[in-house]
Amino acid sequence: MKVGIIAISAGGRRLAGKLEKSLDEASLLGSEKKIRQILQDNWSEFDGFICIMACGIVVRSIGDLIQDKKTDPCLVVMDEKGLHAISLLSGHIGGGNALAREAAAISGGKPVITTASDTLKLTALDLWAREQGLAADNKTITRASSILVNRGSLQIFSEVSVHSLPHDLIQGKSRDDADLIISSSSAEHGQLVFHPRNLVIGVGCNRNTPLHEFELALAELLNDENLSRKAIYKLASIDKKNDEHGLLAFARNNDWPLEFFSKDEINKVKNVTNSAAAMKAVGAIGVAEPCALLSAAGRKDKLIRNENEKLICRKRKWQNITMAIAQAPFMLSEPVPAPSST
Repeated sequence: MKVGIIAISAGGRRLAGKLEKSLDEASLLGSEKKIRQILQDNWSEFDGFICIMACGIVVRSIGDLIQDKKTDPCLVVMDEKGLHAISLLSGHIGGGNALAREAAAISGGKPVITTASDTLKLTALDLWAREQGLAADNKTITRASSILVNRGSLQIFSEVSVHSLPHDLIQGKSRDDADLIISSSSAEHGQLVFHPRNLVIGVGCNRNTPLHEFELALAELLNDENLSRKAIYKLASIDKKNDEHGLLAFARNNDWPLEFFSKDEINKVKNVTNSAAAMKAVGAIGVAEPCALLSAAGRKDKLIRNENEKLICRKRKWQNITMAIAQAPFMLSEPVPAPSST
């Protein structure tokens, strides 16, 4: 983590020097400017800040800078003797709680953590979702976290495999009775859903197909199949499309990896819809279905591979585009450790 350290007193600067030597990628930031200006000048340059000064100074300085907990840097406030390290901003996703603990360990002080999940030793759902590769909006995470904090546990219904769960997430058998659903399907009214990123969209297209046609086709396909856009893991196509500007922009604009396969790899895939048009144009039995399956089977960021991959939507055709959807293996298997009490 790249950390900027700001101090305003002589004692604070001594502590800042100690922290700079002990923390990886830590830098002292000059105090010749006002604190507000120092933070503003460096806000997007650092992952986190340690401010050695009164909390009130920091709070009054960051009001205009705060945007979103998913993008804001974390911020820890310490007194000049290092007795307390207060995690003030972006405690979970931003790493503020961890930075407060690390800074306190260096100074010999005590971390001050006020997030409810930490003080109650419950799972930090935003961190757990990120570790698992689950997508959810802030509102869903907040509502689920509120239930967890007030009740002490959450009933989970998962449509993906479960190896293990944190102690306070209880696996249930009924979708209707669940507090939280793990599913690639779109959320129905009132449901709290975390979406596993396990959908691979296989894509074939005619030459020079524009970007907007890819977006329209995908929107229609997901709507018809009741699937969430948040569950998309990556796109896949034949290597002859690796210079297709519309397709490349489609992947880039949505921050989706785009994987290509050769016709020889594609022609080894069984049980897909054969396409005479694809065979004539690119020498392959098809594009959308086999590429989706090949990409789903080769997923590398989970422990299980090359098993249970399945085509959940066969080829759909539009004027210039074909799409199919495969589901990659996905397993919940990495519970978040209980927060340290030190």
